[in-house]
Amino acid sequence: MKRVFLIVLDSLGVGYAPDAGEFGDEGSNTMRTISRSPKFRAPNLIAAGLGEMDGLDYLPRAEHPTAAVARMREASRGKDTTIGHWEIAGIRSDKPMPTYPHGFPQEIIGTLSAATGRGILCNKPYSGTEVIRDYGREHLATGKLIVYTSADSVMQIAAHESLIPPEELYDICRAARKIMTGPNAVGRIIARPFEGDWPYTRTTRRHDFSLEPPAETLLDAVKAAGEDVIAVGKIHDIFAARGVTETIYTVGNTDGMEKTLALAERKFRGLCFVNLVDFDMLYGHRNNIDGYAAAFSEFDAWLPGFLKKLGPEDCVLLTADHGCDPGYPTTDHTREYTPMMLLGEKIRPVNLGTRPTFSDIGATVAEFLGAQLPTHGTSFASAVL
Repeated sequence: MKRVFLIVLDSLGVGYAPDAGEFGDEGSNTMRTISRSPKFRAPNLIAAGLGEMDGLDYLPRAEHPTAAVARMREASRGKDTTIGHWEIAGIRSDKPMPTYPHGFPQEIIGTLSAATGRGILCNKPYSGTEVIRDYGREHLATGKLIVYTSADSVMQIAAHESLIPPEELYDICRAARKIMTGPNAVGRIIARPFEGDWPYTRTTRRHDFSLEPPAETLLDAVKAAGEDVIAVGKIHDIFAARGVTETIYTVGNTDGMEKTLALAERKFRGLCFVNLVDFDMLYGHRNNIDGYAAAFSEFDAWLPGFLKKLGPEDCVLLTADHGCDPGYPTTDHTREYTPMMLLGEKIRPVNLGTRPTFSDIGATVAEFLGAQLPTHGTSFASAVL
Protein backbone atom coordinates (compact mmCIF):
# COMPACT_ATOMS: atom_id res chain seq x y z
CA MET A 1 0.00 0.00 0.00
CA LYS A 2 1.09 3.56 -0.68
CA ARG A 3 -1.26 5.32 1.74
CA VAL A 4 -3.38 4.14 4.67
CA PHE A 5 -6.08 6.37 6.15
CA LEU A 6 -6.77 5.11 9.67
CA ILE A 7 -9.92 6.89 10.92
CA VAL A 8 -11.07 6.53 14.52
CA LEU A 9 -14.78 7.23 15.02
CA ASP A 10 -14.22 8.16 18.64
CA SER A 11 -16.37 5.98 20.99
CA LEU A 12 -18.35 4.06 18.33
CA GLY A 13 -18.67 0.80 20.26
CA VAL A 14 -20.58 -2.14 18.76
CA GLY A 15 -21.71 -4.03 21.86
CA TYR A 16 -20.55 -4.70 25.37
CA ALA A 17 -17.41 -6.81 25.78
CA PRO A 18 -17.38 -10.12 27.73
CA ASP A 19 -15.70 -8.36 30.67
CA ALA A 20 -17.98 -5.30 30.60
CA GLY A 21 -19.48 -6.27 33.95
CA GLU A 22 -16.11 -5.60 35.59
CA PHE A 23 -16.37 -2.02 34.36
CA GLY A 24 -20.04 -1.55 35.19
CA ASP A 25 -20.99 -1.52 31.50
CA GLU A 26 -22.88 -4.76 30.88
CA GLY A 27 -25.65 -4.21 28.34
CA SER A 28 -24.09 -1.16 26.68
CA ASN A 29 -24.17 -0.98 22.89
CA THR A 30 -23.42 2.36 21.25
CA MET A 31 -24.21 1.27 17.69
CA ARG A 32 -27.49 -0.42 18.59
CA THR A 33 -28.60 2.65 20.55
CA ILE A 34 -27.98 5.12 17.73
CA SER A 35 -29.41 2.74 15.10
CA ARG A 36 -32.80 3.13 16.77
CA SER A 37 -32.78 6.90 16.34
CA PRO A 38 -34.86 8.50 13.56
CA LYS A 39 -31.69 10.45 12.68
CA PHE A 40 -29.76 7.26 11.85
CA ARG A 41 -28.92 6.88 8.16
CA ALA A 42 -26.07 4.62 7.03
CA PRO A 43 -26.83 3.40 3.48
CA ASN A 44 -23.21 3.56 2.34
CA LEU A 45 -21.65 1.75 5.29
CA ILE A 46 -24.44 -0.84 5.27
CA ALA A 47 -23.93 -1.41 1.53
CA ALA A 48 -20.20 -1.81 2.22
CA GLY A 49 -20.90 -4.55 4.78
CA LEU A 50 -21.39 -2.98 8.22
CA GLY A 51 -24.19 -5.45 8.97
CA GLU A 52 -21.90 -8.41 8.16
CA MET A 53 -19.90 -7.77 11.34
CA ASP A 54 -20.30 -10.12 14.32
CA GLY A 55 -23.06 -8.90 16.63
CA LEU A 56 -24.58 -6.41 14.17
CA ASP A 57 -27.38 -8.63 12.86
CA TYR A 58 -29.89 -5.88 13.74
CA LEU A 59 -28.60 -3.98 10.68
CA PRO A 60 -29.44 -4.99 7.09
CA ARG A 61 -27.06 -7.31 5.26
CA ALA A 62 -25.23 -6.11 2.15
CA GLU A 63 -26.13 -7.64 -1.20
CA HIS A 64 -22.59 -7.17 -2.52
CA PRO A 65 -20.30 -6.08 0.34
CA THR A 66 -17.10 -4.23 -0.53
CA ALA A 67 -15.39 -3.99 2.88
CA ALA A 68 -13.38 -6.41 4.95
CA VAL A 69 -14.95 -6.32 8.41
CA ALA A 70 -14.13 -7.49 11.92
CA ARG A 71 -15.25 -6.92 15.48
CA MET A 72 -12.34 -5.91 17.71
CA ARG A 73 -12.00 -6.79 21.40
CA GLU A 74 -9.80 -4.67 23.67
CA ALA A 75 -7.05 -6.61 25.41
CA SER A 76 -5.88 -3.71 27.60
CA ARG A 77 -7.32 -2.94 31.02
CA GLY A 78 -9.16 0.24 30.31
CA LYS A 79 -11.83 1.97 28.30
CA ASP A 80 -10.38 5.40 27.65
CA THR A 81 -9.00 7.33 24.70
CA THR A 82 -5.32 6.93 25.47
CA ILE A 83 -5.31 3.19 26.14
CA GLY A 84 -7.63 2.54 23.19
CA HIS A 85 -5.51 4.46 20.69
CA TRP A 86 -2.29 3.02 22.07
CA GLU A 87 -3.66 -0.50 21.62
CA ILE A 88 -4.73 0.27 18.05
CA ALA A 89 -1.12 1.38 17.49
CA GLY A 90 0.36 -1.80 18.96
CA ILE A 91 0.65 -1.37 22.75
CA ARG A 92 -1.16 -3.57 25.23
CA SER A 93 -1.70 -1.92 28.64
CA ASP A 94 -2.11 -4.64 31.26
CA LYS A 95 -2.26 -2.20 34.15
CA PRO A 96 -5.07 0.39 34.15
CA MET A 97 -4.12 4.03 34.45
CA PRO A 98 -5.09 5.70 37.76
CA THR A 99 -8.54 7.19 38.21
CA TYR A 100 -9.86 9.43 40.97
CA PRO A 101 -13.54 8.76 41.74
CA HIS A 102 -13.26 10.86 44.92
CA GLY A 103 -11.07 13.64 43.50
CA PHE A 104 -7.31 14.10 43.60
CA PRO A 105 -5.36 13.72 46.86
CA GLN A 106 -4.76 16.94 48.74
CA GLU A 107 -0.99 16.67 48.32
CA ILE A 108 -1.47 16.80 44.53
CA ILE A 109 -3.91 19.71 44.77
CA GLY A 110 -1.52 21.57 47.09
CA THR A 111 1.43 21.00 44.76
CA LEU A 112 -0.58 22.18 41.74
CA SER A 113 -1.78 25.27 43.59
CA ALA A 114 1.78 26.13 44.64
CA ALA A 115 3.11 25.57 41.11
CA THR A 116 0.48 27.81 39.49
CA GLY A 117 -0.04 30.38 42.24
CA ARG A 118 -3.79 29.81 42.05
CA GLY A 119 -6.35 28.15 44.29
CA ILE A 120 -8.36 25.12 43.19
CA LEU A 121 -12.12 24.69 42.78
CA CYS A 122 -14.22 21.50 42.49
CA ASN A 123 -11.72 18.59 42.59
CA LYS A 124 -14.22 15.84 41.93
CA PRO A 125 -15.65 13.90 38.97
CA TYR A 126 -17.93 16.22 37.01
CA SER A 127 -19.59 16.78 33.66
CA GLY A 128 -17.52 19.20 31.60
CA THR A 129 -20.48 21.40 30.71
CA GLU A 130 -21.96 21.35 34.20
CA VAL A 131 -18.70 22.13 35.97
CA ILE A 132 -18.29 25.50 34.24
CA ARG A 133 -21.94 26.29 34.91
CA ASP A 134 -21.59 25.48 38.61
CA TYR A 135 -18.09 26.88 39.27
CA GLY A 136 -17.55 29.42 36.47
CA ARG A 137 -18.72 32.50 38.36
CA GLU A 138 -16.61 31.65 41.41
CA HIS A 139 -13.64 31.04 39.12
CA LEU A 140 -14.00 34.49 37.58
CA ALA A 141 -14.46 36.13 40.98
CA THR A 142 -11.48 34.44 42.66
CA GLY A 143 -9.08 33.48 39.87
CA LYS A 144 -9.05 29.89 41.12
CA LEU A 145 -8.66 27.02 38.64
CA ILE A 146 -11.52 24.59 38.03
CA VAL A 147 -9.94 21.15 38.37
CA TYR A 148 -12.05 18.04 37.84
CA THR A 149 -11.91 14.49 36.55
CA SER A 150 -14.20 11.75 35.19
CA ALA A 151 -14.36 7.97 35.16
CA ASP A 152 -11.34 8.11 32.82
CA SER A 153 -7.70 8.57 33.76
CA VAL A 154 -7.71 12.34 33.30
CA MET A 155 -7.14 15.62 35.09
CA GLN A 156 -9.12 18.41 33.43
CA ILE A 157 -8.42 22.08 34.09
CA ALA A 158 -11.00 24.66 32.99
CA ALA A 159 -10.53 28.42 32.80
CA HIS A 160 -12.36 31.36 31.23
CA GLU A 161 -10.36 32.78 28.34
CA SER A 162 -10.90 36.36 29.53
CA LEU A 163 -9.13 35.53 32.80
CA ILE A 164 -6.59 32.91 31.70
CA PRO A 165 -5.82 32.94 27.95
CA PRO A 166 -5.43 29.51 26.33
CA GLU A 167 -1.63 29.67 26.09
CA GLU A 168 -1.42 30.38 29.81
CA LEU A 169 -3.82 27.52 30.50
CA TYR A 170 -1.62 25.24 28.41
CA ASP A 171 1.37 26.21 30.54
CA ILE A 172 -0.65 25.36 33.67
CA CYS A 173 -1.46 21.96 32.16
CA ARG A 174 2.22 21.38 31.35
CA ALA A 175 2.99 22.05 35.01
CA ALA A 176 0.27 19.59 36.00
CA ARG A 177 1.72 17.01 33.60
CA LYS A 178 5.04 17.21 35.46
CA ILE A 179 3.22 16.73 38.78
CA MET A 180 1.07 13.78 37.67
CA THR A 181 3.81 11.16 37.37
CA GLY A 182 4.64 7.81 38.96
CA PRO A 183 1.57 6.24 40.59
CA ASN A 184 -0.40 9.39 39.70
CA ALA A 185 0.47 9.29 36.00
CA VAL A 186 -2.97 9.89 34.52
CA GLY A 187 -3.38 9.28 30.82
CA ARG A 188 -4.15 12.89 29.97
CA ILE A 189 -4.12 16.40 31.37
CA ILE A 190 -6.79 18.28 29.42
CA ALA A 191 -6.99 22.07 29.04
CA ARG A 192 -10.67 23.10 28.89
CA PRO A 193 -10.97 26.81 28.00
CA PHE A 194 -14.43 28.38 28.05
CA GLU A 195 -15.88 31.78 27.17
CA GLY A 196 -18.93 34.04 27.20
CA ASP A 197 -21.44 34.75 29.94
CA TRP A 198 -23.04 32.29 32.37
CA PRO A 199 -23.79 29.41 31.84
CA TYR A 200 -20.69 29.73 29.56
CA THR A 201 -19.56 27.82 26.49
CA ARG A 202 -16.53 25.58 26.03
CA THR A 203 -14.32 26.68 23.14
CA THR A 204 -12.61 24.60 20.45
CA ARG A 205 -9.19 25.42 21.94
CA ARG A 206 -9.07 22.29 24.07
CA HIS A 207 -5.62 20.72 24.24
CA ASP A 208 -4.56 17.33 25.64
CA PHE A 209 -1.22 16.64 27.31
CA SER A 210 -0.76 12.88 27.25
CA LEU A 211 1.75 10.49 28.68
CA GLU A 212 4.38 9.44 26.20
CA PRO A 213 3.72 5.87 25.00
CA PRO A 214 5.79 3.32 26.96
CA ALA A 215 6.90 1.40 23.88
CA GLU A 216 7.25 1.75 20.12
CA THR A 217 3.96 2.42 18.33
CA LEU A 218 2.72 2.14 14.76
CA LEU A 219 3.53 5.84 14.33
CA ASP A 220 7.15 5.32 15.36
CA ALA A 221 7.49 2.33 13.04
CA VAL A 222 6.03 4.06 9.98
CA LYS A 223 8.20 7.14 10.57
CA ALA A 224 11.28 4.93 10.99
CA ALA A 225 10.45 3.32 7.64
CA GLY A 226 10.83 6.75 6.04
CA GLU A 227 7.14 7.32 5.45
CA ASP A 228 4.85 10.20 6.41
CA VAL A 229 2.76 10.09 9.58
CA ILE A 230 0.06 12.77 9.40
CA ALA A 231 -1.89 13.25 12.63
CA VAL A 232 -5.37 14.75 12.20
CA GLY A 233 -7.41 15.91 15.19
CA LYS A 234 -6.14 14.95 18.64
CA ILE A 235 -3.84 12.12 17.45
CA HIS A 236 -0.76 14.33 18.01
CA ASP A 237 -1.82 14.88 21.63
CA ILE A 238 -2.70 11.24 22.36
CA PHE A 239 0.77 10.08 21.30
CA ALA A 240 2.60 13.08 22.83
CA ALA A 241 3.83 13.93 19.30
CA ARG A 242 5.89 10.70 19.12
CA GLY A 243 6.25 9.39 15.57
CA VAL A 244 4.31 12.28 14.02
CA THR A 245 5.73 14.04 10.96
CA GLU A 246 2.86 16.50 10.46
CA THR A 247 0.03 17.71 12.70
CA ILE A 248 -3.34 19.04 11.54
CA TYR A 249 -5.67 20.09 14.33
CA THR A 250 -9.43 20.19 13.83
CA VAL A 251 -12.43 21.89 15.45
CA GLY A 252 -14.89 19.00 15.15
CA ASN A 253 -16.02 16.18 12.91
CA THR A 254 -17.03 18.28 9.91
CA ASP A 255 -13.71 20.10 9.90
CA GLY A 256 -11.87 16.81 10.40
CA MET A 257 -13.61 15.22 7.45
CA GLU A 258 -12.92 18.24 5.23
CA LYS A 259 -9.22 18.18 6.13
CA THR A 260 -9.01 14.41 5.59
CA LEU A 261 -10.63 14.80 2.16
CA ALA A 262 -8.06 17.47 1.30
CA LEU A 263 -5.27 15.10 2.35
CA ALA A 264 -6.67 12.41 0.04
CA GLU A 265 -6.12 14.87 -2.81
CA ARG A 266 -2.53 15.54 -1.70
CA LYS A 267 0.54 13.52 -2.56
CA PHE A 268 2.16 11.72 0.37
CA ARG A 269 3.24 8.23 1.33
CA GLY A 270 2.47 6.51 4.59
CA LEU A 271 -0.14 6.88 7.32
CA CYS A 272 -2.86 9.46 7.82
CA PHE A 273 -4.19 8.85 11.35
CA VAL A 274 -7.48 10.66 12.05
CA ASN A 275 -9.61 11.09 15.17
CA LEU A 276 -13.20 12.35 14.84
CA VAL A 277 -13.98 13.40 18.40
CA ASP A 278 -17.54 14.77 18.24
CA PHE A 279 -19.16 11.34 18.54
CA ASP A 280 -17.68 11.04 22.02
CA MET A 281 -17.30 14.62 23.24
CA LEU A 282 -20.55 16.17 22.02
CA TYR A 283 -22.94 13.23 21.94
CA GLY A 284 -21.81 10.14 23.87
CA HIS A 285 -20.85 11.99 27.04
CA ARG A 286 -24.00 14.11 26.85
CA ASN A 287 -26.41 11.19 26.32
CA ASN A 288 -27.52 12.76 23.04
CA ILE A 289 -28.72 9.78 21.03
CA ASP A 290 -30.15 11.74 18.09
CA GLY A 291 -27.06 13.96 17.88
CA TYR A 292 -24.80 10.90 17.81
CA ALA A 293 -26.94 9.26 15.13
CA ALA A 294 -26.95 12.44 13.03
CA ALA A 295 -23.15 12.70 13.29
CA PHE A 296 -22.81 9.08 12.18
CA SER A 297 -25.16 9.77 9.27
CA GLU A 298 -23.03 12.79 8.29
CA PHE A 299 -19.95 10.57 8.20
CA ASP A 300 -21.76 7.95 6.13
CA ALA A 301 -22.79 10.61 3.59
CA TRP A 302 -19.21 11.93 3.42
CA LEU A 303 -17.57 8.55 2.84
CA PRO A 304 -18.37 7.93 -0.88
CA GLY A 305 -16.80 11.23 -1.95
CA PHE A 306 -13.70 10.40 0.07
CA LEU A 307 -13.41 6.91 -1.41
CA LYS A 308 -13.44 8.41 -4.91
CA LYS A 309 -10.22 10.27 -4.05
CA LEU A 310 -8.32 7.08 -3.18
CA GLY A 311 -5.88 5.55 -5.65
CA PRO A 312 -5.35 1.84 -6.35
CA GLU A 313 -2.55 1.68 -3.75
CA ASP A 314 -4.62 3.35 -0.99
CA CYS A 315 -7.04 2.05 1.64
CA VAL A 316 -9.12 3.40 4.52
CA LEU A 317 -9.58 1.58 7.82
CA LEU A 318 -12.45 2.66 10.08
CA THR A 319 -12.47 1.76 13.77
CA ALA A 320 -13.08 3.12 17.29
CA ASP A 321 -11.17 3.34 20.57
CA HIS A 322 -13.92 2.40 23.09
CA GLY A 323 -17.67 2.86 23.50
CA CYS A 324 -19.74 5.72 24.91
CA ASP A 325 -23.33 4.55 24.69
CA PRO A 326 -25.51 7.70 24.74
CA GLY A 327 -28.47 5.62 25.94
CA TYR A 328 -26.64 4.13 28.93
CA PRO A 329 -27.49 5.40 32.45
CA THR A 330 -24.06 7.05 32.91
CA THR A 331 -22.18 9.63 30.82
CA ASP A 332 -18.93 7.65 30.96
CA HIS A 333 -17.14 5.57 28.35
CA THR A 334 -18.40 1.99 28.00
CA ARG A 335 -16.37 -1.21 27.71
CA GLU A 336 -17.36 -2.42 24.25
CA TYR A 337 -16.16 -4.20 21.16
CA THR A 338 -15.24 -1.80 18.35
CA PRO A 339 -15.79 -2.05 14.59
CA MET A 340 -13.19 -2.54 11.89
CA MET A 341 -14.05 -1.81 8.26
CA LEU A 342 -11.35 -1.82 5.61
CA LEU A 343 -12.05 -0.42 2.15
CA GLY A 344 -9.90 -0.03 -0.94
CA GLU A 345 -9.47 -1.21 -4.50
CA LYS A 346 -7.23 -4.11 -3.43
CA ILE A 347 -9.28 -5.15 -0.39
CA ARG A 348 -11.34 -8.36 -0.46
CA PRO A 349 -14.75 -8.20 1.25
CA VAL A 350 -14.21 -10.84 3.93
CA ASN A 351 -15.55 -11.20 7.47
CA LEU A 352 -12.62 -11.71 9.83
CA GLY A 353 -14.87 -12.53 12.78
CA THR A 354 -13.98 -11.24 16.24
CA ARG A 355 -10.32 -10.32 16.77
CA PRO A 356 -8.71 -10.61 20.24
CA THR A 357 -6.99 -7.22 20.30
CA PHE A 358 -7.13 -3.78 18.73
CA SER A 359 -3.41 -4.24 18.01
CA ASP A 360 -4.23 -6.48 15.06
CA ILE A 361 -4.99 -3.17 13.32
CA GLY A 362 -1.54 -1.76 14.04
CA ALA A 363 0.14 -4.96 12.90
CA THR A 364 -1.85 -4.93 9.65
CA VAL A 365 -1.21 -1.27 8.83
CA ALA A 366 2.50 -1.75 9.55
CA GLU A 367 2.62 -4.66 7.11
CA PHE A 368 0.74 -2.65 4.49
CA LEU A 369 3.35 0.12 4.72
CA GLY A 370 6.43 -2.08 5.03
CA ALA A 371 7.15 -0.99 8.61
CA GLN A 372 8.56 -3.17 11.38
CA LEU A 373 6.38 -3.02 14.51
CA PRO A 374 7.03 -5.21 17.57
CA THR A 375 3.52 -5.96 18.87
CA HIS A 376 1.39 -8.72 20.35
CA GLY A 377 -1.10 -8.07 17.55
CA THR A 378 -1.41 -10.29 14.48
CA SER A 379 -1.65 -8.85 10.99
CA PHE A 380 -4.64 -9.83 8.86
CA ALA A 381 -3.12 -8.29 5.70
CA SER A 382 -2.83 -11.59 3.85
CA ALA A 383 -6.49 -12.37 4.54
CA VAL A 384 -7.79 -9.14 3.02
CA LEU A 385 -5.49 -8.49 0.04
